[in-house]
Amino acid sequence: MRRIPRGTTSARRRSGLRRAALACAALALTVTALPAAAAGRDTASRGAHPSGDGMSAVIRYTEYGIPHITADDYPGLGFGTGWAQAADQICTLADGFVTVRGERSRWFGAEQKPDASLSAAGTNLTSDLWFRGVRDARTVEKLLARPAPAGPSREVRQLSRGWAAGYNAWLRDHRDEITDPACKGADWVRPITPLDVSRRGFALSVLSGQGAAVNGITAATPPGAGSARAGSEDAARPGTGRTGQTARTTQDPQKDQTQDPQKDQEAQKAQRAQKAPEAEAPREARAARQPDPREAARAARAALDPQRSDMGSNAVAFGGSTTANGSGALIGNPHYPWSGGRRFWQSHQTIPGELDAAGGSLLASPTISIGHNRNIAWSHTVATGVPLTLHELKLDPADPTAYTVDGKTERMRPRKVTVADKSGRRVTRTQWWTRYGPVSTNVAGVELPWTERTAYALADPNARNLRFTDAGLAFSKARDVAGVRDALRRVQGLPWVNTVATDSGGHTLMAQSQVLPRVTDALAERCNTPLGQATYPAAGLAVLDGSRGDCVPRTGPGAVQRGVFGPSEMPQLHDAPYVENSNDSAWLSHAGRPLTGFPRIFGDTGTERSMRTRGALRDVSAMAREGGIDQRALRAQQFANRAPAGELAADDAATACAKLPGGTAPGSDGRNVDVSAACDVLRDWDRTLRTDSEGALLFDRFWRHLTASAPEGKLWRTPFDPEHPVSTPRDLNTGTPAFRTALADAVAELDRYGIAPDAPLGRHQFVERRGDRLPIPGGTESLGVWNKTEPVWDTGHGGYREVEAGSSYIQTVTFSGHGCPVRAGTLLTYSQSSDPTSAHHSDQTRLYSRGRMVQERFCEQDIRSAPGLRTVHVGTR
Repeated sequence: MRRIPRGTTSARRRSGLRRAALACAALALTVTALPAAAAGRDTASRGAHPSGDGMSAVIRYTEYGIPHITADDYPGLGFGTGWAQAADQICTLADGFVTVRGERSRWFGAEQKPDASLSAAGTNLTSDLWFRGVRDARTVEKLLARPAPAGPSREVRQLSRGWAAGYNAWLRDHRDEITDPACKGADWVRPITPLDVSRRGFALSVLSGQGAAVNGITAATPPGAGSARAGSEDAARPGTGRTGQTARTTQDPQKDQTQDPQKDQEAQKAQRAQKAPEAEAPREARAARQPDPREAARAARAALDPQRSDMGSNAVAFGGSTTANGSGALIGNPHYPWSGGRRFWQSHQTIPGELDAAGGSLLASPTISIGHNRNIAWSHTVATGVPLTLHELKLDPADPTAYTVDGKTERMRPRKVTVADKSGRRVTRTQWWTRYGPVSTNVAGVELPWTERTAYALADPNARNLRFTDAGLAFSKARDVAGVRDALRRVQGLPWVNTVATDSGGHTLMAQSQVLPRVTDALAERCNTPLGQATYPAAGLAVLDGSRGDCVPRTGPGAVQRGVFGPSEMPQLHDAPYVENSNDSAWLSHAGRPLTGFPRIFGDTGTERSMRTRGALRDVSAMAREGGIDQRALRAQQFANRAPAGELAADDAATACAKLPGGTAPGSDGRNVDVSAACDVLRDWDRTLRTDSEGALLFDRFWRHLTASAPEGKLWRTPFDPEHPVSTPRDLNTGTPAFRTALADAVAELDRYGIAPDAPLGRHQFVERRGDRLPIPGGTESLGVWNKTEPVWDTGHGGYREVEAGSSYIQTVTFSGHGCPVRAGTLLTYSQSSDPTSAHHSDQTRLYSRGRMVQERFCEQDIRSAPGLRTVHVGTR
């Protein structure tokens, strides 16, 4: 794209948005790089920077480009954080701000795909229609107008103001120095406002609610409107897309049956579930068409299963009775995408006497999302709570945009949204809103046709939650686990995650404190429609009778917003020897102290746990029993790379393989395959997914094929027993034909690519950085490995090249009664910068490849002694 010279005075640069941003910042950046010997003067500049509206910070960079940001106040801390994030992630951040402004079609083309980091939109046009609608309705402005605790705190507002100013300052001084090819010279990299920062925060809050239903909301059209869509004034012309766009790798499952058989089947089911009904069906058929409850239940269960998401996590907190020194210990291992706008970024934030915390932040967040301070450590895991409900509307027979509540008719509110594409053509669509929320034709994989009798409205309480950032700030300032519990009670800002925490006193906490609609089992029993009677027990998705006012969720005790559970009503477990979560429900946070009696919307109990949860509970309970836990033990668990599926199934598979007549098995194409060599490989495999593990790749491919094709309930011979949820199911069912076919397909697949069945995993599971191949440990979800890796199969050459999602910001935290009070090992698996030309684009990835971590520098003496310490003063003048 054409670069705009610094002195250009085009109409775009004179736009109101730019004037507002620059006026708000009034920035001229002062940056001084000092030698390491001068690093001790980091606080000497306080009096040198302007007071009042002036913002300033000191940023000290230690190894691997980790910034330690110190400021006198919250605006200054926000300024330093925004400046440092822009330096590492300018292209990814700028791309996200284009998204929340609803301008992707204009810059990248209407039919291109966004990276799914801020919504589930299938195209840029869909994304723009959604986010432009949020802007036009002034949704975020209304939330900002609410005083705390319903709205953001004063400190968070100051942090956001400073973050935008710091971002703009870096951009003003470094635009012509951008080296990342993803946005070098791009016109769409522009100044922002604090409102842009809040809009991005809003997008994260509704990510699992309205954001997950963007396609269905923007496509919802009243019956009779035809294929042209109601309110359409024009049609988008496909664009050419953005050059150098960083997006998640996507493949057509119907064209590529070798990448991941599990995902292939799931994708095909999702495609079938999302097929739009024929607009020209006969009137009687349109009026009668309703979702099939059984199919809806299956679709919702698959769509809402955290195990199938690109976001997950493990977290465990150990109590003082299990550790070497009586203090708490924590492993945080979030699983997130490796590229795009949902990356973590690492920093250390300090306001002397007020705040001192370090950890990982989601991009554009001015606070620490996951981390620790001197006294506590915390992490999050994606929760099983369903943060939305559906309301089935009874429509006026004479007007499908009107519905009845308690016998009275209400009209839907049309929200006409207009966006521009690359050619300048304006595209207009209409969204339809009700008292409950927007009408949607697809939610959680469930097709919801808008007929002449029925429509479905989505209620998302997180659309009234702009407190996510406040939660991170409150955790950063907490002094113990009791303070974390108090923060959860006061802020109530977490939309889709659990919290696991510990402290220097040896206390532990696991809390599923989400912003969830207050759907009790009694309300569901009384108000669920036939569709909800299927989806609620299966997946926790309530479909309530929208014609009854008494079916609206009530407000729980102590809730800061209406219609949600109160803090005392949510699952919590404290002061257990350990608390652990791997994205199953809170039921088995501790295997010996199950949490039960909570409404189904929080998650299921008494059901089979994921392979990863089973492996994690086995490991951490053994660690707790053995005791003496220290940093060495925490890191050993993180990088053990044990494959629970292999430990359960590999022996059975090897034994059955050796008994196959003639050493052959029939493949899915009907041809017999010689699998004899695979038998010994499976027997000798060490049951890990370390990079040097021989046989791991063979088992990986076999297991993917088997779990994708084995009939439901036929994978194991010993079924699940709720009395023994960690050890069951077990005993591989090698008698099913699916076993022989999966083994043959895996062997034939590796042979087709010239890969030996005993090839070390790292030889064929790697990423390429700066021309080097970096072997990557870990494995896919169904294998159950703690160190989760979702790699991308190379259909041309075989093997896994690049990582789609998996372990991201890892931390192991312990506390000490002498010297520095906290010690942490950290690792940002994909490194600090998404710029391939940066020195910090792959340096931590190289550590990850070798199973190593960074020894964090948290205390002052450790920061000052860092080799190559670099200090930068930033501020306004």
